[in-house]
Amino acid sequence: MSFTEYCARLTRRSRSNFYYAFLFLSRERREAIFAVYAFCRSVDDIADGHASLGEKQRQLDDWRRELDRCYEGRPGHPITVKLAQSVQRFRIPKEYFEELIAGVEMDLTHDRYPTFRDLYEYCYRVAGVVGLICIEIFGYRNPKAKDYAINLGVALQLTNIMRDLRVDAERGRIYLPQDDLARFGYTEVELVHGVYTPAFLDLMRFAGARARQYFQNARELLAVEDRGSLCAAEIMGAIYYKLLETIEASGYRVFDRTMTLPVQQKLWLALSIWLRSKCGARVHRRERRE
Repeated sequence: MSFTEYCARLTRRSRSNFYYAFLFLSRERREAIFAVYAFCRSVDDIADGHASLGEKQRQLDDWRRELDRCYEGRPGHPITVKLAQSVQRFRIPKEYFEELIAGVEMDLTHDRYPTFRDLYEYCYRVAGVVGLICIEIFGYRNPKAKDYAINLGVALQLTNIMRDLRVDAERGRIYLPQDDLARFGYTEVELVHGVYTPAFLDLMRFAGARARQYFQNARELLAVEDRGSLCAAEIMGAIYYKLLETIEASGYRVFDRTMTLPVQQKLWLALSIWLRSKCGARVHRRERRE
């Protein structure tokens, strides 16, 4: 099995929504994205593993050293061997991966976030910089694409936080800001026990509105000339936006239901966004010629 085949199976097995966004990439870009995904997944899995805190920190430090070797042109891990080719081909800044590791490291030292400003730093590191990495591979012309990637990444992470409330609470983590809980009068004890109250619904509506705002920010920042190249990012956004709508339509029943979209719906969203991007790209090229 090739490395690319391994990563493709990894994304399918993990039920990653990203898999459907990768389907329409060229082979070169798809292989680069798979290498990035494998790195991000390996680092992220450390925080959720069963090792001791000290062992988790050691593993993250090992990845930091391996990242150094990757950028020095002497990678020693199968993932970074492939990643080294990608970062060189697409000129991906090393600091993006360093920020990602720092974000995962926050899960070792933070299990609560006092304010949204504190949470935003985490979201930027574990999701915003992933967006920045991806657009270097996808390609873009307008510098606003960087702000687009950050806002979309934060929107995706805020949606994940809403979806994974129960699982995260079981791991001892509460990502919803403490001042938001206090504002709506919903307690940590109620959250840990999965209690549905009017206060919980108000809290989740507020969290959903915040996520929607970041989705909207991303839409407004996407330049016409980048709609074709950033099609994969738009597919990710469409799938997660539909997931947010599904959470809302369920009455925020995230404690007793697994919130996901059917495979057919993900495929349809991916195909429709891809077709729309192709049509839009043709129109933009015609307008430029005229």
